Amino acid sequence: MEEYAATKARYDDLAAQREDLQKAEADLRDDLEKAVEFEKADVAETHREWHDQLHNDHAELVADVARDKEEIREALDDARHPERIVHAAEEKLAHAADEARDVVRAVEHPSVIVDDAKEALAEKKHALDETAATIAAEFASPADKKRLPVVLRVFGVLLIIGSGVALPVIAKTMYQAVTMFDSGAMRGEGISTIVVTFVNLAVLVALAVTLIVFGVRLIRNQRRWAALLSYGLYVLLLAGALCSIMLAGIGYELIPYGVGFAVTVALQSYLDPSLLEERRAHRKAREAEEHAEGEAGTLGRDPSGKGYITLNFFNLFWIFVVCSILGLAIETVFHLAIYHAYQDRAGLLYGPFSPIYGFGGLFMTVALNRFHDKPIPVIFLISALIGGAFEFTVSWIMQSAFGIVAWDYSGTFLSIDGRTNFMFMCFWGILGVMWVKFLLPILLWMINKIPWKLRYTLTVVCFVFMVVDVVLTVQTIDCWYLREAGHAPNTPLEEFFNKHYDNAYMEHRFQTMSMDPSQSSRV
Repeated sequence: MEEYAATKARYDDLAAQREDLQKAEADLRDDLEKAVEFEKADVAETHREWHDQLHNDHAELVADVARDKEEIREALDDARHPERIVHAAEEKLAHAADEARDVVRAVEHPSVIVDDAKEALAEKKHALDETAATIAAEFASPADKKRLPVVLRVFGVLLIIGSGVALPVIAKTMYQAVTMFDSGAMRGEGISTIVVTFVNLAVLVALAVTLIVFGVRLIRNQRRWAALLSYGLYVLLLAGALCSIMLAGIGYELIPYGVGFAVTVALQSYLDPSLLEERRAHRKAREAEEHAEGEAGTLGRDPSGKGYITLNFFNLFWIFVVCSILGLAIETVFHLAIYHAYQDRAGLLYGPFSPIYGFGGLFMTVALNRFHDKPIPVIFLISALIGGAFEFTVSWIMQSAFGIVAWDYSGTFLSIDGRTNFMFMCFWGILGVMWVKFLLPILLWMINKIPWKLRYTLTVVCFVFMVVDVVLTVQTIDCWYLREAGHAPNTPLEEFFNKHYDNAYMEHRFQTMSMDPSQSSRV
């Protein structure tokens, strides 16, 4: 037994030694492989460095040879034409002599230096005076010298007083709104109502401040500045009207905005008649240019070459109309292909128009006008982002103002609050590429085919029709909302719309829309 135990112990010891040898062999093999890989990498890096150095040396050698050849060629050319060397030397001597004479003159007559400096300063002052006069001329005209009537100056005082009184009231309302939001008193209101409320208050503050500045300009007889300031009033009045519609619908609250808009237009035309004359002269010149472009078949193209088309009212209006029709056709065909059923996808009360695509086409055209020659991926990306943001905004406004849900992408890939998603953003990208690269040139070609005498008449008639159509659509949708919210008609206009455009008519016309007043932000 002892001999067996000793033999077993020796066997175990030998087995352990064998395992140690195998492990040492494996470690040695790994070290050798790592060393070989390191040497290979080092050799490859050395090879790359040598190759780069050789390439650089070769490039420098080629450059040196070329430079030497050029120097030799110049030297040979000078040797063939020694008169050039003599002429260059004479010019250098003459220049040096002139400089020497100037130095001597300055030393003998130091007042010359002062006179030259004064002359240089006088020239700079004259240039600055001309620049200042040019800038002042942009904001001054003969009409500015004419005193404003006392009525307008009194009106300016009333604007300052009224806006000054309104500002503390607006500030108090804003403070109360903030306090109510902080205390949780607005928990019963939707987030849209809260956002629109604060935006509306901010717009009212900006409008009051702008009216004060406008009144100051009237008092100080700064006609052109007041006329230019009116453009800001247009934007603020429009923003205020939109906020009012989203909060309270279409009602008597819009009358002040309408009156303010009309008064601003009248004041702008009166305050700066030079602007009106400038616009008339520009319009006549532009009509003559358009006539020549129409005869040449280049009407609508951007003459500067920076963009593809000229972004004027004529072009943009017809882009809106064409895109509204094309968008409706695309949506109808898409729904028919997917669901095998026809559905009226119109967005206006009358006509085959989808204004969402019309405005989308406008935004695409304005944003991509200078990118028309860019690669397709760039146009696709810009179109997808603009289309997605536009689709989201329109969905939010429709739901906030009227509780309307025309589409819902909830549960789809990369859906953003159900208002847009990845697939439809890609669709917008494809539409943007198709529009810029293919459809827009065809549209300009078709515009050039319109007879010149019918161009403005047709545009005016279609524009009036679209304005009436849009106004009627908004009015009927607002009455539809009031009926769904349980409000009885209280005006003859509402009774007319309720009689001729009842719920059945609206549901049949706007088959893609579902209305739920509880989802709106109106209070």
